[in-house]
Amino acid sequence: MKDVKDYIRTIVDFPHEGILFRDVTTLFADPRGLRLCIDQLLHPYAGQRFDKVVGLEARGFILGGAIAHQLGVGFVPIRKKGKLPGAVISEEYTLEYGAATMEVHDDAISAGEKVLVVDDLLATGGTAAAGITLVERLGGEIIGCAFVVDLPELGGREKLEALGMDVHVLCEFEGL
Repeated sequence: MKDVKDYIRTIVDFPHEGILFRDVTTLFADPRGLRLCIDQLLHPYAGQRFDKVVGLEARGFILGGAIAHQLGVGFVPIRKKGKLPGAVISEEYTLEYGAATMEVHDDAISAGEKVLVVDDLLATGGTAAAGITLVERLGGEIIGCAFVVDLPELGGREKLEALGMDVHVLCEFEGL
């Protein structure tokens, strides 16, 4: 039987030379792989109540929508700056070479709602930390953060755990 990691392909030198890009689209394209992924992302949270699932742009939307459907709860996208209509709150964060901003609708999460944050990849943790901050600014209570892939050399898991987050990952890849 295949493991989630077996469905993920590696593309060498993308988007830059020296990078090993972990491509989860091959996982998503396989019905058994996608089902296995969603089931395993949810497993540690069995029996817990959630009000919303937050997906981080962009592959987190695919995972988050499927998980929200499975749980019978709402889905909230956290997007890059300028992509959401209406009133939003923003959070700037640093990237390896600069800064970026994430946004969420200012009415997407109500105070006290229990939230699961999901994305495909945990690298430095900057995007996830910005998403966590946005959820907390709206009064949401984050129950956990779930990722398909962790790149442990980049320290994202430690960053999120230092913020008090429960972090669940399905597999790890060494290297960048």
